[in-house]
Amino acid sequence: MLELFSIFLFCASIALYSLKAGRNIWWFAAILLILLLFVVLNITFIASDYFTGEGINDAVLYTLTSSMTGAGVGKYILPGLGIAVGLIVIIGALSWILRRSNQPCRQGYSLSALVLALLSINSAPAFQQVKSLVVSQKPHGSSDFSDYYQIPQKIIKDPKLNLVYIYAESLERTYFDNDLFPELTPELNAVKASGIDFSHTGQLPGMDYTIAGMVASQCGIPLFAPFEGNSSASMSSFFPKNICLGDILKASGYNNYFIQGADLRFAGKDVFLSSHGFDYTYGAQELKNIVEDQSYRNNWGFYDDTILDEVYKKFMELSERGERFSLFTLTVDTHHPDGFISKTCKRKSYNYEEKENKSFSAVACSQEHIAKLIEKIKASPYYDQTLIVVSSDHLAMNNSAYQYLTPQDRNNLFFVLPGNAPKAELQAMKRNPMDNGATVLDLLGGGNAIGLGRSSFSAESLSFIFLNLKDKIMEWKPDVIDLWRFPKTISEYVVDQNNNTFSYSGAHFRLPMLLKVGKDKIEPLPESEYSAPLRYQLADFKGDDKFIWVDKCFKMARLWDPELALSTGLCVAQGQLDGEPVVSLLQGPQDTRKVVWEPQSGDGERFKQNVEQLKIDENDIRYPATGFIFNLPGAPENVAKFNGISRPESWGRWSNANLAPEVTIEYREPLPEKFTLKMKAKAFGQNINQPILVKVGNEEHSITLGEQLSEVTLQMSNPQGMNLLTIVPPAPELSNEGNILGHSPRKLGVGIESIDIEPNA
Repeated sequence: MLELFSIFLFCASIALYSLKAGRNIWWFAAILLILLLFVVLNITFIASDYFTGEGINDAVLYTLTSSMTGAGVGKYILPGLGIAVGLIVIIGALSWILRRSNQPCRQGYSLSALVLALLSINSAPAFQQVKSLVVSQKPHGSSDFSDYYQIPQKIIKDPKLNLVYIYAESLERTYFDNDLFPELTPELNAVKASGIDFSHTGQLPGMDYTIAGMVASQCGIPLFAPFEGNSSASMSSFFPKNICLGDILKASGYNNYFIQGADLRFAGKDVFLSSHGFDYTYGAQELKNIVEDQSYRNNWGFYDDTILDEVYKKFMELSERGERFSLFTLTVDTHHPDGFISKTCKRKSYNYEEKENKSFSAVACSQEHIAKLIEKIKASPYYDQTLIVVSSDHLAMNNSAYQYLTPQDRNNLFFVLPGNAPKAELQAMKRNPMDNGATVLDLLGGGNAIGLGRSSFSAESLSFIFLNLKDKIMEWKPDVIDLWRFPKTISEYVVDQNNNTFSYSGAHFRLPMLLKVGKDKIEPLPESEYSAPLRYQLADFKGDDKFIWVDKCFKMARLWDPELALSTGLCVAQGQLDGEPVVSLLQGPQDTRKVVWEPQSGDGERFKQNVEQLKIDENDIRYPATGFIFNLPGAPENVAKFNGISRPESWGRWSNANLAPEVTIEYREPLPEKFTLKMKAKAFGQNINQPILVKVGNEEHSITLGEQLSEVTLQMSNPQGMNLLTIVPPAPELSNEGNILGHSPRKLGVGIESIDIEPNA
């Protein structure tokens, strides 16, 4: 009813303005903007509801404000294009309707139309949901959260079992009801029946999407993240002070592994895992040179049969080495909207109500692979040293089987197979995903509580203590968000170059890192594929904002310490932009620094110069060197401009024919009449061992390069006094080699580390 009322107000606003208000550009612009906001809000609501079945919730806000890299969007391209075209049509239609009147402006009608438009937004379900989410983040009176939140025991004293933990994407327990869905999951149902099966693992807010399910099961808390301010900064370290299952395993001597087919960066899984004890993580990018068939992929990444084969290989490798390990994996083939069918499945389709249902088919296929992996582990000589855990990451979202799931009493899947004490048992107590990690920890010989989670073997779940735990979780939401809060003061920090981390007051962050240090607040600003480079973020600081910036030396030293301007080591810059920041090279694998702020006299001109230098385009950067060093941004001071060269990488740069067919370097002055050109370079693909032209004016030389970097020396003549050096790869080849995921393939030819020009006597 509320939705219909908001639509009525929306239409009334349009009618009133177009028929009565008359023409005025400012009233027109204001009303059009508000009406478009109404449209966008409702489109967002519809799109969100398509995925979640619940409209705009925490899952939507979290996903939109964290990394979308690696998202399998292939099946949503056409609907997305349809929405974009529809939005353009709506904008055009609204503009046409609102500007139809030729009457003079009538302020009263215009104001009334504006008020109706604002009321339409206020009454829209989308706005109410967003408003509710914002309000839910704020504390409401006193809280008993600390009475139930338990810091876990940090170590397992005498671990005897290795751990294999399988997160099955959306594979809820409802699918395993053979009366509802006959012979849908026969293989995994048989495996489940041989273990300890927990039949009533309900779902709660903040646990209803993959990363949220992982956080709940390992840290014993729902995933509620702060969305005010710079939320991406929070994602640079995932609940930095919480002790989670991975932390306990690592402290107990386990090497923690995680393997999945999708990209680890999507939704910040890489940040979560690296923040909590996982030193070995493999996703689509890490596996592309490991799996047998790199081209065998779906929209999200590698199929489940490929991934679970890799999991078994890793299990055998680690077991044979006698290593104490945990091996986590996450499947993807059952992902909404309708899943994926791998080529090695025995049953590639499942008919429901006399027609094939793709989501059910994906479930039938994926569970077959999970069961196969478990049976292989059980048949190995190492099963008696292993605990196997299988759980859904969350209940299925809006997929093509959703209408058959929603009428049921739905629960998440969770069962365990302890190889040292196998038994078949059905446990029917009420529990939730936060209990999963504590239950696993208890089986491994550790404690029986993690955060809000409790072991289902030796403690009472909060699902049993509270009649409506969902309401209690929402009441505790501000307390959970407060767990993200970072220390407000800094007196000392540690840079660990081996682990690539920056730490202070118990909080840990990935490098590079920029800290904005205020009187009562410290804001960590990370660098990611969706945030601006740190130098651009720093350029937005006020002149007297204090900062600590840890990054490659050349990024900061070109401004404040010329002696380190060519260093690719790690440096720290500290100070403020209207003063004189101090740059120093970090020493050793671990460097501990005291934070002392020297008194600064603010200088407006110095602030302006620093901001200009920080914002300079990368190709316009110039550094003091006689030769061209290609792993640095920009070029030496004697170069006017260059083209056909891709971005810097750790070793140098590739030529990129998408930018220009040839590499050209234009020097500010004519090159010497006779000179020696020294170039350290390599070739890519079809260019290997093929003639590559190097030209200055009429002077041409042909060189060949191998796959590895090597040095080439040429004696060049330049009687015409030319200032242009040209390098011509013979066959630029389209490739994703060294590329950033999500960027277009480059046409690679020659990879260059350095070019030096030495005049001949």
